[in-house]
Amino acid sequence: MQGLMQHGALTVDKFLDHAAAWHGAREVISRDAAGIVTRSNYGEIHTLAKRVSNGLARAGIRPGDRVATMGWNSARHLAVWYGATGMGAVLHTLNPRLFLEQIAYIANHAGDRILFADPACAELIGELLPQVPTIERVIFLCDAATLPRTDYAATAFDDWAAGEPAEYAWGGFDENTACGLCYTSGTTGNPKGVLYGHRSNYIHALMTLQADALALSGRDSVLMVVPMYHANAWGMVYSAPAVGAKLVLPGQKMDGESLVDLIEQEGITFSSAVPTIWQGVLQYLRESGRGLGALKRVVIGGSAVPEALVRTFRDDYGVDVIQGWGMTETSPLATISTPSAEVAALPADEQIQYAIKQGRLLAGLELKLTDDEGNRLPHDGRTPGRLKIKGPTIVSGYFGGDGGNVLDEEGFFDTGDVSTIDDKGYMQITDRAKDVVKSGGEWISSIEIENIATGHPAVALAAVIGVAHPKWDERPILLCQLKPGASACRDDLTSFLDGKIARWWMPDDVLFVPEIPLGATGKIDKKLIRQRMEGYKLPFEVTR
Repeated sequence: MQGLMQHGALTVDKFLDHAAAWHGAREVISRDAAGIVTRSNYGEIHTLAKRVSNGLARAGIRPGDRVATMGWNSARHLAVWYGATGMGAVLHTLNPRLFLEQIAYIANHAGDRILFADPACAELIGELLPQVPTIERVIFLCDAATLPRTDYAATAFDDWAAGEPAEYAWGGFDENTACGLCYTSGTTGNPKGVLYGHRSNYIHALMTLQADALALSGRDSVLMVVPMYHANAWGMVYSAPAVGAKLVLPGQKMDGESLVDLIEQEGITFSSAVPTIWQGVLQYLRESGRGLGALKRVVIGGSAVPEALVRTFRDDYGVDVIQGWGMTETSPLATISTPSAEVAALPADEQIQYAIKQGRLLAGLELKLTDDEGNRLPHDGRTPGRLKIKGPTIVSGYFGGDGGNVLDEEGFFDTGDVSTIDDKGYMQITDRAKDVVKSGGEWISSIEIENIATGHPAVALAAVIGVAHPKWDERPILLCQLKPGASACRDDLTSFLDGKIARWWMPDDVLFVPEIPLGATGKIDKKLIRQRMEGYKLPFEVTR
């Protein structure tokens, strides 16, 4: 027997339809590279997105064709997003911070036909086009006055869209139709394409809107710092319009002053970004003496959140830090560190020990820990294992069949993370499987050492890698980037770590470097660190 309810395909165009119909006057704010702020609203974005659909159809784009974007967060970018997906095309976000060779590989692999790009990417695109013959047209997300001068054919978005009709029939296709394409960072081997469906993105948006997740509402003013090219902008391109939240899109300028300006001017109540962005904001606040206005909560993901960051936001600025975990393959949000009833009843300092974990699973998903042979491990908060996940927002395979079968016999995807899960259901990443330091047959968590080291008042960024050791196979070394004007020595850091980590975890060397490299999504680039440290040898023999 089946239920007697109406059927409506879960396609993402319905989110912007809803926003235009019921929150049409709610503002969408954009800031360009020159710092100029433009104001629009969901009603106007909806009309513009329909023009995009018509323009794409006139250009020969059909359902399933890949439409690429390369750029930062803006209202024009948002209109292209919905204009492409609403007609059944696949919106493929290209990360402009990747190396040219990576972008060319990804665009060719995807078979991109049209490229919408930020004017700041003009030179990069000039180098890219000869390598990607599938791209038929370049449209810059700007008006005619700011169209960059290039030696290849290009059009200003405003001119391209202006003559198109403002009506287009969105949807009408199966909810499992491909919707978006985002490639992994390719830290090992070539990047792989994660092909999202309308249904998976729709369900993900509803999951993130739960009170114990992002908890967005129509009363929020959202500063979407996480880039739109980074795994669906953590789903906020869908969840913010779904509830009619004011949406502020900061463009390319991510420095502390620029973000604090928007936070104050636009009454921001909620924001999201990787830890390195927020560390830059806090450094600017300390130097300037400014505050964070109406900001109440920030979601931080992409890498582990240091305890010092959580405490500074809470104690100095009255802002709650919510840590989220996910990856391109999980749409991305999968767990979040909002407190359970049991944790909320604890004293504030004890709650922080749960806030720095990656959190509890969103409804609709399953998690398990296994050893290398696939045997399940206990959720005791002590036993680390390979983290595996399953659910309707989790990848079942990569675009083009890359990587072959990625699911185990129970249908779980191996995240590549090593984690623990405690008896309260809180998951904590102890390392990436490829980053864990394996010393004497035991695992040392590079992430835990890094988070503690970052709490030292002189340290801006910290990274731990394993280096070869004749007795223990590997031993950890700690690299530190100091804050401007700060000084520290090896003994300062080892003394700071003493008592906070197991003695046998203590790094065998501490190196102070002018810069710890960050990858294209703001995470510490350990692959590059290992390349730079090639040939390094420990300065002394360690007996522990």
